[in-house]
Formats: sequence, structure tokens, C-alpha cells
Amino acid sequence: MEQGRPDLRTASALSPKGIKPARPAPPKKRDWSWRSQALRSLLYQVVALAFVISAGYYLLGNTLENMRLRGIKSGFDFLVQPAGFGIGESIIPFDSSESYVKAFAVGVSNTLRVSALGIVLATLLGTFIGIGRLSRNFLLRSLCGAYVEFFRNVPLLLQLFIWYFILTETLPTIEEALKPLPGVFFSKNGLQFPIPLWADGHALTLAGMFSGLVLAVWWGRQAHRHFEATGQLRPVALPALALLAGLGLLGWLLGGSPAALDIPESTELNVVGGGSLTPEYMTVLMGLTVYTAAYIAEIVRGGIQAVPFGQHEASSALGLSRGMEVRLVLLPQALRVIIPPMTSQYLNLTKNSSLAVAVGYPDLVSISTTSLNQTGRAIECIAIIMACYLTLSLLTSWFMNAYNRRSLLKER
Repeated sequence: MEQGRPDLRTASALSPKGIKPARPAPPKKRDWSWRSQALRSLLYQVVALAFVISAGYYLLGNTLENMRLRGIKSGFDFLVQPAGFGIGESIIPFDSSESYVKAFAVGVSNTLRVSALGIVLATLLGTFIGIGRLSRNFLLRSLCGAYVEFFRNVPLLLQLFIWYFILTETLPTIEEALKPLPGVFFSKNGLQFPIPLWADGHALTLAGMFSGLVLAVWWGRQAHRHFEATGQLRPVALPALALLAGLGLLGWLLGGSPAALDIPESTELNVVGGGSLTPEYMTVLMGLTVYTAAYIAEIVRGGIQAVPFGQHEASSALGLSRGMEVRLVLLPQALRVIIPPMTSQYLNLTKNSSLAVAVGYPDLVSISTTSLNQTGRAIECIAIIMACYLTLSLLTSWFMNAYNRRSLLKER
């Protein structure tokens, strides 16, 4: 080869087209000898699983045999029998002649009724208090801190008793009930209020509100994409409320404008008609809300403080107000820290609702206890309670984990 001239064969061999592809790695052979860590791990798991199954089978068989010797019946056949007891409060109509299955369904619905609303209210209250703990206002910051310290350090059961005492002892009797609004009565008997009488036009009202909700979500996403593309903010809250109220009103008008109300009326002994919330339900709802909100407030505060301080400096440099900084910068980044412990608090709230039996609210545990006392099927009733709470907890965890995956920061 002449000096200064490249060797074409060498260049061809070094070019990408001339490089021969590497041979694929030979497949790994499974080592089934005792020296294989994978094999030992599998065997240990199989042995542990077999031991657990064997122990469970032995305990179950021993329990059933002892119950047979003592003449104690077992099985779930009692579920189709008439319950024989009434339920004082339920959103599902129930009569004592109906089966235990429906009684348990009423208990689950009552548990969901207080847990679902409690989760929403505790989240809102806890978020505001958590943000308030970081306020620059000394009085607001001190009040929020005192709230957290007080409600976190007083047992929930004691708080339920305090709320129940307030609602049943300090409020006036039904004859002297408070009337904050026309047709609204607030007394020791609870809260009575007007409710709409169902008509066909209400279906169109609900359809309009649902359509408004869908459009509000769409508008929120469009506003977010516009902000990411241009940096310009578009209003979201007011247009969303306008869509929800406007389409709901349109559906109400198209449905004939039904306006009939079932208004409560005071009698000599009670208030009849309308909707009502019993003192027991309000006790459990308020107790769970204020107790759980104290923990959620600390979670929100810690999540916001976990955001790097440079984000605050960047927000100040952009001229964002304190409220816009928290809403648009700090909270979205804090969600990845907030959501996992928030899930635990949601699960705790649902399970803590079992304390409702202490104030006479007919939740799942209360109805299960009554069924147990009447039938003597202790194992079966306890198994139903465990299965219901396990199902509710798994559904809550699944939903929150799915939301957590959507909230994770996606790096480019």
C-alpha cells in the first residue's frame, strides 16, 4: 500500500457494512443441582406453602370436629334464612323477614356510605390544613398545628364519644329544633332536610350534569396542554362549574322542570318526611373525618416540603402568586410523595369505621355481631367481615396505585 493512501480492504472491513454481526449468546442451561440458588429458592417456597396449607387444613379440621362434638352447627346455610331483626338506618329498604344476605348487604352499604364520604371530606380538610401549616401567617399556622396535635393524640373511640355527646346532649329537643333554613330541622334527633321527589325529568337533569362533567374534564386537559405548550394559563374552575350547572339546568328544563320537594314537617312527637341524617351517622362521619384529616395534613405538609426549594425560587422568578405556586408547581410534584401514605390513611379510615358499633350505627360489624348472636355461627360471620374489609381494602389500593402510576413524573 502506498503511503498516504488508505487500504480499501481495511476500510471495507472496518465499515459498518463490513462488520460481521456478533454471534448470539448460547442459551443458558438450567441447573437442577442443589448448588443452583434458583432451585433452592423454589424448593423453600414450595415447602413453606405446603406447611401453611397443612397447618390451615389441620386447624380447620380440628375446629370443625370440636364444633361437631359440642353440637355447634356450621356452614353458610343460615344466610338464606330470615334475619328476624330490623335495621334502624339503611339506604336499602330492609324488613326483618328478609334474609341475612340482604342484612349483610345493608351493613356493607352503610359502611361504604360513611367511608366514601369520609374519605372525600378528610382529603379536602387535611389538604387545607396541611397547606395552612406552611402558611406565612403565624395565627393560621399555629391553629393548623394545634389541630393536628390535638386530634392525632386523642384516641378515635374517645372522639366518637365526644361527638356523640355533643349531638345527643347539647342540641335542643325536637320540639325546639334549630331551623337554620326553611324546611331544615337540627336537633337531638339528627338533621332533617327537604329532598326532591323523583320524576322522569330528573333523569335528563342527571344526564346533563354527567355530560357537563365529561366536558369539564376535557376542558381541564385542554387547558393543561395549552399551558405546557405556551405557558399561558386558562381558567378551569369557573368554566367547569358553568358546564356542569348549565348542562344540568338544560336537562332540567328539557325534562319539564320538575320542582316538587318532600319537605319535612314537625309533629308533636317527631319530624316526618324529607331526608334525614341520624346522630349516629353524623357522629361516625365527623369523627372519622377530623381524625383522619389530621394525619392527611401531615402527609400533605411533608410532601410539599419534599419538593426542592429551587421550584419555589423558580415560581417566584416567574411572578406566580403563593396560591398559584402551591396549586400549579408544588402540589403536582408532591403527589408522588403524598399518594402512597395517603392510601394507607384511606384504608385506615375504612377499617376504623368498624368503631361505629360503639355509638349504635348499624355498619357491617354491628349487623354481623347481631347475626352472630342469633345464629351462633361465629366463624362464618367473622369470615364474612374479613372478606368484606379485605375486598374494600384491595379495591382502594388498586385504585390508588393506578392513580399513583398516572401521577409519576415522566422524564423526557
